[in-house]
Amino acid sequence: MGTLSGIADTDRRVIVLALARMVGAAGNSFLIVVLPLYVASDLIDISALLGTEVGVGAASVTVTEPLLIGIVLSLFGFLNSFSQPVTGRLSDRMGVRRPFVLIGILLLGTASGLYTVATVYWQLVVLRAIQGVGASLIIPATVALVNEYASADDDRGGNFGVYNTFRLIGFGFGPVLAGAVVEAGPYDLTAVGLPVVDGFDAAFAAACGGAYLSFVLVFLLVRDAAESSEASDDLSIRVRGEGDRLLDPVFALGLATVAMGMCIALFATLQNQVNVRLDQAPVWFGIQFGAVTVANVLLQVPVGQASDRIGRRPFLLAGFVLLVPTTLLQGIVTDPIVMTLVRLGQGVAVAFVFAPSLAIAGDLAREGESGTTLSVLTMGFGFGIALGPLASGWLVGFGFVVPFAVGAALAIVAFAAVVTQVEETLGASDDAGAVAAD
Repeated sequence: MGTLSGIADTDRRVIVLALARMVGAAGNSFLIVVLPLYVASDLIDISALLGTEVGVGAASVTVTEPLLIGIVLSLFGFLNSFSQPVTGRLSDRMGVRRPFVLIGILLLGTASGLYTVATVYWQLVVLRAIQGVGASLIIPATVALVNEYASADDDRGGNFGVYNTFRLIGFGFGPVLAGAVVEAGPYDLTAVGLPVVDGFDAAFAAACGGAYLSFVLVFLLVRDAAESSEASDDLSIRVRGEGDRLLDPVFALGLATVAMGMCIALFATLQNQVNVRLDQAPVWFGIQFGAVTVANVLLQVPVGQASDRIGRRPFLLAGFVLLVPTTLLQGIVTDPIVMTLVRLGQGVAVAFVFAPSLAIAGDLAREGESGTTLSVLTMGFGFGIALGPLASGWLVGFGFVVPFAVGAALAIVAFAAVVTQVEETLGASDDAGAVAAD
């Protein structure tokens, strides 16, 4: 009930933007489940690549199916994350957000549709790269809009909570639906004058349709905020902290978010290994992958609103503490139900970090630079999501538990960074104003 009442009290512009992102995220997240199955199927020829050595000497790596899956999944995140500071800064300079969102959605949707004609691995790589660029246009612009829609610091966390809730509903339940769509194929559409469509093509078409529906919603219902028309002269990303602090708090949060993204994404590449290890049907993997999102859907709004009342930092600390065991246990448990519960626990950890960290960045962002500042966090998360599948595809060769042990270690480092480099921001501007008045 807390989530529903929180959504009802939210700025309608945030809800509209969140609904549009939910539809688009559902279509795009189809590919997290579909692409690994597609690469492993007979429809994509990877035989010439398997077993080859890449690199020199001790740095050489044998190309395996999990590594190829990790590359195609990670490429999206790498291009997405590394491009976000550029697109975020550009949207600040131009003073607009909406055109970036619309162009990005078109790139995502069109590439999803083109997977239906891809037959070789390099084509998947090119299409995934196009989608990464598309996402880099969407993400900084949308989070900047959500930040600019906040009327004050004490509703910023709630706004981000609502936005992330809807976005993650689409992102989390998309893979569950994708698994069902692929398994239910092929689809005989000859009765309506169309050919027989296999499960993969049906999933790609659904992803394309979801993106185009998102485009329509944004085009008709989303407008730029008034604040986005003004940009500051200095739009550089700050790395060094002030005073005794080594790092700028937003940059430190960005690094911590890389670790969080990796911990979530380690699971994605290992679909086939997880199913064999747990002796489970593919639909179980979709449920386990989506469990992180279920927890976020339930907790994003109450956590975001609570961070507006009692502070951002306590939730960040609790989230990174919980992230450590819930990541490590994914490499240890052997029961499908227990794995689902562990993934739910990891989702709780993410929910405790997501909205409060964005709220801190929003609190610290100067007028006209929301895109630049918030892109540090969205870039960090995207980079972690990109690096996670690639790392697990390589590290699993040393043992199934190894990727998750490395992820847990990174979560400990992230906790230390938050403890030492990030201070509470809620009410800081009010306190500063009171001091100035005195």
